[in-house]
Order: sequence, then C-alpha cells, then structure tokens
Amino acid sequence: MARSDRNGKNARHGPGVLSIAATIGVVALINRVVAHQTERAHPPTTQFMTVDGVNLHYIDRGKGSPVVLLHGNGALARDWEVSGVVDLLAANHRVIAFDRPGFGYSDRPRGGIWDAAGQAALIHKALVRLDIRSPVIVGHSWGTLVALALALDNKRYSKGLVLLSGYYYPRLRADVTLLSGPAIPIFGDLLRYTIVPLLGWVLWDSISRKLFAPAPVSQRFRTDFPMALALRPSQLRASAADTALMVPVAASFLDRHEELDVPVAIMAGNGDRIVDIARQSKRLHAELPKSFMHELEGAGHMIHYIAPEAVAAVITSIAHRAGTNAPE
Repeated sequence: MARSDRNGKNARHGPGVLSIAATIGVVALINRVVAHQTERAHPPTTQFMTVDGVNLHYIDRGKGSPVVLLHGNGALARDWEVSGVVDLLAANHRVIAFDRPGFGYSDRPRGGIWDAAGQAALIHKALVRLDIRSPVIVGHSWGTLVALALALDNKRYSKGLVLLSGYYYPRLRADVTLLSGPAIPIFGDLLRYTIVPLLGWVLWDSISRKLFAPAPVSQRFRTDFPMALALRPSQLRASAADTALMVPVAASFLDRHEELDVPVAIMAGNGDRIVDIARQSKRLHAELPKSFMHELEGAGHMIHYIAPEAVAAVITSIAHRAGTNAPE
C-alpha cells in the first residue's frame, strides 16, 4: 500500500515538474531571443581589438591629450556618449571609452577572476597597443576601482585620475549578497536566463530614480541609454560578478592609496543614495593630501549625467594641471 501511495504521488508530481521545467525552458528561450534582437537593434558602431584572446569593444574619438573613460557596474561605454561627456571632451582630447570585460560588446571569458587588477591589466595592454601615453584616467562607480588599479599597477603611466561617485573602502552591504546570485555557476545561469531579466524590466524605473536621486532622472538616460543591452544575460553575469568582487577589491587597495603619485580629482554628489559620500569620497580625499574634492550639491550617483559640463571641466583641469611634465 505504501509503495502504491508513493507511485501515486510520483505520478501526480511528474506533470507538475515537467510543467515547471517547460516554463523555465520557454522563458530562457524568450530571453535568449530578446538578447539577440537587442544586439541587432543596437549593433556596435565603434571598434574592436583582441587582447590576450579577449575581444574588447571601445570608442575612440577626438584628438589631443588622451582621456580614458571607465564605466560603472551595469553600464557600458555607450553610457559616456549618452551622458554627453564624450562630446564635451572630444573637442580637445582623444577620448577612449572601453566596454569593460563582459559589458556591452566586450568578452568576459569564464575561468578567470576579473577583478579590478585583471581588468586594468587587459585595458592597459589595449591602451599601449593604441599608443595612448600619459592619459587622464576617469572612472565612475565600480570603474573607479579599475582606474585605481591602472594607476597603481602601472606607475608613471597615467598623468592623473578623476574618480566619480566611487567606492573605495569595504563595508558590509546587503545589496552585495542579493545581487551576486547571477554570478554563481549553473544556479546563476538559470537566474540570469529566466527571472533576473524580467525583474530588471519591471524594476528599471525605480532603480533609475534611486541612481539619480535626489535629482530627477536625466531625459537623455530615459530615452537613449540602451537598457535592453544592460539586461542581457551575458551582461547580467558580469554585473553580478563585479558586485561580488566589490568589497574584496576595495579591501585590497586599503594600504595602497598612498602610492598614488599623480593628481587625483574626486567628485561625488552629496545626495548619492548608492554610495555614502562621507565614508567613501570624503574619506579618500582626507587620506590623499594632494587630491581635489568636488562635491556636487543636490546630485546623486549619476553625476556624469546630472552635471556633464562640470565633470568634463574637472577632467580637463587635471589634464592641464599635469602639463608637459606628464610621465611617458
């Protein structure tokens, strides 16, 4: 009788399990199709190079002293164009903006740990190949960690840093645990091909408001930022991996800030609801006596959209400050 009951339960549960599996398969297929359609709708319009077997996509515009732009987590090089920063800088500078590994149209091979140092090493090789010498390196949010790694691991290469809305000191954050799931092998793959893209579409407006608050969401961001590219499963994996690495990467730099020997401009909005400006940007400024702190009144995390002219002006001032004495 017991065996019969078990068989009966298995028979009843079987169709349910198959139904769930079929639903997951359909959702995964839909997300894959949407990702391919998105890439066709937003084809890469700039350039590629292969470095150490990794295909890197980048923007290269303008002439003059070089500026390298490194985007934040969840974004891509196009972010700098949409915000207007590339146009403002390209009038007087050669501007290079990379899709960091796994973002936009750049590869992120499995099997390695793409922490800030690993990303910086790859980008440095790309910059050398492009004959970029003595650039000002600009990072936004997670990109500030890559900017720091570039400057610290390649002494006398850059002539200045501009760090926007950055995260420099490890702190316990609930969002790190919540948002790291898609980076986990197998389980994370299941998440990013099923539930996570759907949640991203549903929550996009509220996430955008938090990124910009207390300022309103930029109209440029609303209409021109390629949200669909950011929500592809491939980019979600990169975003989750960067999130999981954020705290240990920041911790790895704690004893190295004093090694910076170039002008450093630190910019942050005093209303930032993503990163605590007092515990991050202001603390770094206090630790670096020769740094320059630019606090933007009423601005949130996305200061390159909220005040692109101010950001471009600070970048240009750092380029001029180093003058002709920049390292080669």
